Amino acid sequence: MARISLPSLDSSLPGIPQSVLAVSMETKYQCQQCHQVLRKPVQAQCGHRFCFHCFKLLTSSGPKPCEACRQEEIYEEPQSLLNSNEAFPDNAAGREIASLPAKCVNEGCSWTGCVKEYEAQHEGKCEYERVPCEACRVLILCSEKDRHNERECEARTLNCKYCKASFNFKEIKAHDEICQKYPMQCKACGKKKIPREKFLDHSRSCANSKTACPFSEVGCKAVVTALENIVCVLNREVERSSLTLEAFSRQHRLDQEKIENLSNKVRQLERTLTMRDLQLAETDQTLRELQFCTYDGVFVWKIADFSRRRQDAVAGRTPAMFSPAFYSSKYGYKMCLRLYLNGDGTGRGTHLSLFFVVMRGKCDALLKWPFSQKVTLMLLDQNNREHIIDAFRPDISSTSFQRPISEMNIASGCPLFCPLAKLAGKSSYLRDDTIFIKAIVDLTGL
Repeated sequence: MARISLPSLDSSLPGIPQSVLAVSMETKYQCQQCHQVLRKPVQAQCGHRFCFHCFKLLTSSGPKPCEACRQEEIYEEPQSLLNSNEAFPDNAAGREIASLPAKCVNEGCSWTGCVKEYEAQHEGKCEYERVPCEACRVLILCSEKDRHNERECEARTLNCKYCKASFNFKEIKAHDEICQKYPMQCKACGKKKIPREKFLDHSRSCANSKTACPFSEVGCKAVVTALENIVCVLNREVERSSLTLEAFSRQHRLDQEKIENLSNKVRQLERTLTMRDLQLAETDQTLRELQFCTYDGVFVWKIADFSRRRQDAVAGRTPAMFSPAFYSSKYGYKMCLRLYLNGDGTGRGTHLSLFFVVMRGKCDALLKWPFSQKVTLMLLDQNNREHIIDAFRPDISSTSFQRPISEMNIASGCPLFCPLAKLAGKSSYLRDDTIFIKAIVDLTGL
């Protein structure tokens, strides 16, 4: 099967809620992962269907066993392994789902239509939809979101008009108690708008700052100046400092919560960047395949990093690799090669195994079937002296050469194509850690 053509993951969503359907949901339209209505359905090689979003999350860290196959007791490898390289968009199921009748599930909304119209015109745009406020998490109507954020949200952020610091709405009184720019008034001289940070200095120097003796309650009638009352002022300042420290502690806890929220957002962005990197890598692979595509039945496959690729094959990480597709003509047969760097079948561990694969093409209905053209496979001697050559004519009774009904037929070719010993030492077939394989399809009769 062909690799899925990836849209941006940002644009993908999990399944459509079953309650959106105006009719009972058929089992064939259910995602095997989220159990909702399939959105952008993808069919795995085992035949089970998944939402595109669910399938990408399942396979983001590599192939995974299909739990639906296990539950149905039909699990069989490799068919039951979920792999993004072996799946395809199920456009037929997508069209059927798009035409199903749908309704809005939001209370008070009377919208009806089909699933296609729901996704394109109504989903996420309904004025009756209730969404959580990002700050206080209270559910609000979409149409009232702006008013709530500006006037009602208990967790909205404000800026102090004196010191410009940001703080939570709930902490407005606590902030006024500690704001060093907050305007105060001297009761002794009547002066206003004295910043808190300068008020103590003013109290000490204010000529009118005369107060009753702290012991007036027990009979002392003396009036003392600001200098004489400095001890009382300092005591009050110590008390105020304690309140300020408590307010700072509350602010510190709020700041820690903000830091934690920002850290969570950073982790989400890192996951998004990882998915974008995967998308770019797959796009790059597609461009490389287009770069090497030919339309005359002759294809030369350059395989670099041979040592590393063979180590991967020996370790079982990547036992086989496929070449880019090539064609017999612009509208002709679509083909590719499959190479086992540590051999396959009778050639495992001793030979390079090379196979020819007939792929499903856009113009197969116009071509002659079964495929019967002579195929020549070559490992090129980079001194141009003695190429390793094997050729065969297709067995027209084999399913490998019938018109493909899936993305590609079963590979057929040469398990004992080339002894690995010929690539050892200073081999003329392996130079600069690179080999070249050539395929020639005889076009006689086409």
